[in-house]
Amino acid sequence: MTTDVIAPATAIRVGFVGSGFMASVHSRAARAARAELGGAASSSEASAADAALRLGLDRSYISVDELLADDGIDIVHICTPNTTHAALALAALDAGKHVICEKPLATTVTDAVTLTERAAESGLTATVPFVYRYHPMVREARARVAAGEVGRLLTIQGGYLQDWLLEPQSDDWRVGVGLGGPSRAFADIGSHLVDLLEFVTGDRIARLSATTRTVHAHRGAHSDVATEDLVALVVELRGGAVGTLLISQVAPGRKNSLVLEIAGTTESIRFDQERPEELWLGRRTGSQRILRDTDVLAPSAARLSLVPAGHPMGYQDAFNAFVADSYAAIDGAEPDGLPRFADGLRAVRVTDAVLASAASGHWVEVAE
Repeated sequence: MTTDVIAPATAIRVGFVGSGFMASVHSRAARAARAELGGAASSSEASAADAALRLGLDRSYISVDELLADDGIDIVHICTPNTTHAALALAALDAGKHVICEKPLATTVTDAVTLTERAAESGLTATVPFVYRYHPMVREARARVAAGEVGRLLTIQGGYLQDWLLEPQSDDWRVGVGLGGPSRAFADIGSHLVDLLEFVTGDRIARLSATTRTVHAHRGAHSDVATEDLVALVVELRGGAVGTLLISQVAPGRKNSLVLEIAGTTESIRFDQERPEELWLGRRTGSQRILRDTDVLAPSAARLSLVPAGHPMGYQDAFNAFVADSYAAIDGAEPDGLPRFADGLRAVRVTDAVLASAASGHWVEVAE
């Protein structure tokens, strides 16, 4: 028996800032959650009009200010380049709007703290899409760790590998500090890996040692590239476990390989985002692979299993569940595991520690 993802009890009208790929993902999730798709604002009136047409929105706005001044908009999805997030999210909160802001929440710790505090003071719902939390088998892994089935945590092994920036001619706005911020590979995808690690284990990284590499100094429109193509980390968790993490956007053949393996004194658990319907359980004897099946899953995992076993679920399903839970929080619900601005702040703090360690060559404590 499956239990539907929490959905809003009252009608919600949403607006989108941005017109690219992530705006498309957000709009599909909003539609699945039965929200009214109000309209879009973007970098220009023309791109906003194009987004409204492509995404099936009611209208476009000539500016972000016009969207925020619309009393009919309840929640704003911010899907713009990284360095614009903080100012847009702050403006939306000040306008009395609930906010879903793409990560990174901000590109400085100071801005992320300001946003987190403002969201808490306002009482508004403010979330960040760390959506890999919403794979049912991630929830199953988390439930097994919490139940003590892994035993005492010993080691963590993880990676997030892509290849879309492998060639020197490959370019994107994320490459430049001006729009992407001071970190690229880690802020973009490494933050997902760390969030997944801390979410599943229930523990936090206490300190880390990081090495970064910029493989291509020049890319397309960007000269003297200052953002990293890859990051290697050694981490120590508060509970004493140690781990290694590898993040790369230049790994040939890897399209979106997000893998987390946790080893304890009793068993290991491995989740692979490209095989999201299963978990591998490693034991001294009798290792096994378990598949998504609500008859055997923990309740938190079964809640997110919206189709019968054998019918694959994936990234958009996870995103849909995150957005539905965000909307439900507006009605006063407290969905388990919903990533809020405080989680976005955590990711910015870890990113800051990674850059500081890479620059100094020393271990760095991750601030709380």
